[in-house]
Amino acid sequence: MNTIALGNQGLKVPRLGLGCMGMSEFYSGRDEKESLATLDLALELGINFLDTADMYGPFKNEELLGKSIAGRRHQFIIATKFGNKRSEDGKFLGVAGDPAYVKKCCEDSLRRLKIEVIDLYYQHRVDTKIPIEETVGAMAELVKEGKVKYLGLSEAAPATIRRAHKVHPISALQTEYSLWTRDAEAEIFGTVRELGIGFVAYSPLGRGFLTGRFQNIEELPADDYRRYHPRFTGENFQKNLRLLEQFKKFAQDKNCTPGQLALAWVLHQGHDLVPIPGCKSTGRLRENAASLEIKLSDAELKSLSALFPVGITAGDRYADMSTVNK
Repeated sequence: MNTIALGNQGLKVPRLGLGCMGMSEFYSGRDEKESLATLDLALELGINFLDTADMYGPFKNEELLGKSIAGRRHQFIIATKFGNKRSEDGKFLGVAGDPAYVKKCCEDSLRRLKIEVIDLYYQHRVDTKIPIEETVGAMAELVKEGKVKYLGLSEAAPATIRRAHKVHPISALQTEYSLWTRDAEAEIFGTVRELGIGFVAYSPLGRGFLTGRFQNIEELPADDYRRYHPRFTGENFQKNLRLLEQFKKFAQDKNCTPGQLALAWVLHQGHDLVPIPGCKSTGRLRENAASLEIKLSDAELKSLSALFPVGITAGDRYADMSTVNK
């Protein structure tokens, strides 16, 4: 597996990462045995950059990863996040970034993951009540204490990224990015590339939409959160389905699946960028890994971008957009 540098501080990760959220929550069809097998296969394939967060589960996803990496921790690059507060019973309690909270979250994540140091530690969402300098200052102290190696931000606005980077070098900025979510191209890409910050693309498959698997919202089980996602509901869903027809034909002509084509497009957007598609089965992981072999010409990239121009997707990225791009 080829590697790329995330930021200028020395962090190197494989060209493709693995988003682990769905193994514990939000998406239906979870099975711990299959999840553990998927994590084993990820290591075998060289996809050893694992992405989690304390809120996934809540708290269960970090424990699952801790179980998987036990005895072979040195073979993995672990990224986790803090900032989205949840209670034990799953209630969302807002966003927090005060120094005491930052340090407590780190200790809790280390305990659940059963590791001594977090490779990449993100602020999951920016707490607008706390100056970013205070939050990143607390994160920098964790680096000095040897509990964290590299720092990251998630869904932060360009001005926030710049302020944070002045306090301590930021190695990675994680934001949603795919053919149907291209907002980052406007200002984020330019900002992180100017500052020497790597970009981590989450939901590069559009929460599964770009795989072409969903033709009817009723196909989603009752416990799948996409049933309530703005882009999967009502007229938005029907409009978005119409976007897929030419895309699926393009994938057929390319002799690959729509999901592989979607990932290949993201991979071709730069060598300072790594997608972390979510996955909870070995079959899907093998399919995603095969996207690394797909080569797209400039003409093909242009055609795909024209199929999904910026802003074409119907519906917001979240039901509540108040905590993103802050």
